[in-house]
Amino acid sequence: MAHGCTGGNEVEGRPLTDAELIEEARRGDVAAYEELVRRYEELAFRTAYLVCGDADDARDAAQEGFVRAYGALNRFRAGAEPRPWLLRIVANAARNRRRAAGRRAGLALRSAQDRPSDGAAPSPEVAVLAGEQRAELLAAINRLGDDDRRIITLRWFADLSEREMATVL
Repeated sequence: MAHGCTGGNEVEGRPLTDAELIEEARRGDVAAYEELVRRYEELAFRTAYLVCGDADDARDAAQEGFVRAYGALNRFRAGAEPRPWLLRIVANAARNRRRAAGRRAGLALRSAQDRPSDGAAPSPEVAVLAGEQRAELLAAINRLGDDDRRIITLRWFADLSEREMATVL
């Protein structure tokens, strides 16, 4: 059995499984982790996008999730499924980004509302925050709670099985 991932990511003529890639990455094989990232980058992006709702934030959250997962390889339980473990990390990074964005938007809106009115037209930023985007954001938040959003995202967009969802949740 060949060790290392640099020889084409194969063992005995077959591609390495996700679990084997994790094991190789734990041993310091960066190419094995890169292959794992390649396998999951699209799914990680979709998962993060459904949590964040913004493509740029989703790309950043997916990348942050992969970096965090790499740092946590030593905590990955041998025999566990890598996909739900990795997507849980990505989803957590995306939730953190969404919360931070919500705090920033709330602070900007409160700051704009606290300014004394001098009769001038509101700035474009204030108009956007106070206008349609604010109404859409509030409506979306009222329609789905965190638990519902997580469940729908993991089942229908990340295509996790019920068992994998139970692990993530």
